[in-house]
Amino acid sequence: MKEAEQKALPATRQQVGFALVPAGVLTSEWLNAYALVPRRAFLPDDIWPFDMRTGQTVHVSRAVDGRRWQEYADADVPIVTQWDDGGHQGPQPGRLPTSSASMPSVVFRMLDLLTVDEGSRVLEIGTGTGWNAALLAHRAGDDNVVSVEVDAAVAGRARGALDRFGALVEVVHGDGARGAPGHAPFDRTVATCGVREIPFAWVARTRPLGVIVAPWGAGFTGEDALVRLQVHKGGEIAQGGFVGPVEFMKLRAHRAAPIDHEAYVPLLDLPAVEESAEAASEIASGGRFGPLVFALGLRVPDCTFSAAEERDGAQPLWFYSRSDRSWACVFLREGRSARVWQHGPRRLWDEVRAGHAWWCAQGRPEWSRFGLTVGAAGEYVWLDEPGRPV
Repeated sequence: MKEAEQKALPATRQQVGFALVPAGVLTSEWLNAYALVPRRAFLPDDIWPFDMRTGQTVHVSRAVDGRRWQEYADADVPIVTQWDDGGHQGPQPGRLPTSSASMPSVVFRMLDLLTVDEGSRVLEIGTGTGWNAALLAHRAGDDNVVSVEVDAAVAGRARGALDRFGALVEVVHGDGARGAPGHAPFDRTVATCGVREIPFAWVARTRPLGVIVAPWGAGFTGEDALVRLQVHKGGEIAQGGFVGPVEFMKLRAHRAAPIDHEAYVPLLDLPAVEESAEAASEIASGGRFGPLVFALGLRVPDCTFSAAEERDGAQPLWFYSRSDRSWACVFLREGRSARVWQHGPRRLWDEVRAGHAWWCAQGRPEWSRFGLTVGAAGEYVWLDEPGRPV
């Protein structure tokens, strides 16, 4: 292997472990599981890891380059294992990633939030490769873990990997939104897929004082935020706070259709309005995983935001309504005012600007100030305390 290629390889599994421990991600409760349940045991021969150095998804074949495959398998990077619900073929990435192995730092962060003890009954929504289920089984016991996977082929591969590894976890092929009705109740429920709302079935099938950990997002962007809920004593609601940003593939029923830009924005000759670039600049500079974008998703419902690439000091920000064909575009220009176009019944930029003003008025809250309450009648997000719905 060439020297340049060697330098491009990710850190070894031991190096990753050494990094995760002082970061507080890999706690003492999960050290043994990390050591004895390697992610590589659950990965297929062809993987598509995200290369942190280049910012690109790459294809790696164990048959072609076993060493490189192992390096990525052990690295702290997410790895796509299926594209387009299994309809993809060939080494090039497909259109939509539909199954993956999450990066170890995220996996162990979620497991730590779940507070699993020996003998805990655990429901996992989204089996994927089976690695997370094997980690849970190592801690709670094989008979205490049930994992639900909506894709029959993915479920079959996970069963095979778990059997070969010796983790006798029950993998159920079914809709994770329903939980696992014939196996409840559970002490812990963890979702390894993003949701747009927490199915009450998860609350109903988790014991009182049990814990639910899931990636939740409003759909403003593809990003989510981890939420840790505890079921109340009576079992009627689950409630808890958000922890921080993540990004997961979505529960099959919660996938959003891709935006068809041309359907929203035909060739219209609309006048632009000049205004201060302050709000738009803060949205653009806050990043995909910033708390401002999370807050805007709460304050501007049924809207999708997309920031185009900045070129030559200019950057368009696009907003698309999911309830009709309204749209808005804010064109940022370095050192100059913003140009704004809006079209349709909803004045989307006005809504977004008002959401930004609200976030500023609340003291620019981070995720830890937000929480979620889930009941049979629905759910709501609150700020600072359950009595303050957003």
